Amino acid sequence: MSPTARPPDRGVVDVAAAADPVGAVLDAHHHGRLIALRTSGTTSRPRSVVRTTASWVDSFPAVSALAGVHPGSRFWVPGPLSATMNLFAAVHAHSVGASLVASTEQATHAHLTPAALVAALAAGTDLSGRTLVVAGDRLPRRVRDRAAGAGARVHHYYGAAELSFVAWGSCEDDLRLFPGVQARVREGRLWVRSPYLSLGHDGAGGPFEQDGDGFATVGDRGSLTGDALTVFGRGNQAVVTGGVTVLVDDVEAVLRRATGADVVVLGAPHPRLGAVVTAVLPDPALLPAARAAARAGLPAAHRPRRWLHLAGPPVTAAGKVDRAALAALVAAGRAPSAARR
Repeated sequence: MSPTARPPDRGVVDVAAAADPVGAVLDAHHHGRLIALRTSGTTSRPRSVVRTTASWVDSFPAVSALAGVHPGSRFWVPGPLSATMNLFAAVHAHSVGASLVASTEQATHAHLTPAALVAALAAGTDLSGRTLVVAGDRLPRRVRDRAAGAGARVHHYYGAAELSFVAWGSCEDDLRLFPGVQARVREGRLWVRSPYLSLGHDGAGGPFEQDGDGFATVGDRGSLTGDALTVFGRGNQAVVTGGVTVLVDDVEAVLRRATGADVVVLGAPHPRLGAVVTAVLPDPALLPAARAAARAGLPAAHRPRRWLHLAGPPVTAAGKVDRAALAALVAAGRAPSAARR
């Protein structure tokens, strides 16, 4: 069978249309059917990713071992099951005999996005003794350290709806390839081969590509040293300022590395330049380190010209930073200058 070939069509279960998505996945696994999972990825355009249920189930033992999940575990998954990472967590919990609970007070484990973790820390949620599995976006070391300081055990993984698990660690700085995963970086793009890959998108479009050797990519850029992986992002978001195209991921990588925080970079409208590169910091105290890193690590045209701060950026239903909503707040002047303290 070629890498992109699908098994014989036994029917594809549209999980999102099911009243009980967890039950739908488990039933599909029992009957050997494919599942379709809807995802918007980094855009607002919904797509369906088709996969075998085995591509999830076969990763359960490794996830259980890494995160210390067992039949007595109690999982809090506050995000919607329409997000594939949350649905995976719920199916995994059910399959290993763990239970789902309604609050952190009842939980031994929690499955969160970085934005949800920041919100929990800001709210003073008791995380002591809990094991946190954080995914859906890059987890800065500074946020990991805050959660660890609150008594939590923190795990972080990088993956994609199309690729499933790729790397595991405690934050974005210490990711190692997930068990069973092979990776290559070609012309800056990350390619992955593993038992956990999807079969691609149902219909045209989508970033998933696969070569003749079974390696697949969604376009994310990164670097690989041994099994240590650094992910830079997809690189398809850009700000055009004065005729210069600035890739958002490149600027964010420099600023996040220097501050250890979830810095978001976007373009703010400008009457002469079209847009100016704008950095939104979660804390204005990070401004000196961010500015110094920009001067040292970025070409002049790529350095942010505006520095704003917003402690709680808007998030999508899946718990990721909503870049469109944040850009609207910036354009409306509702994010204060980081220099005014």
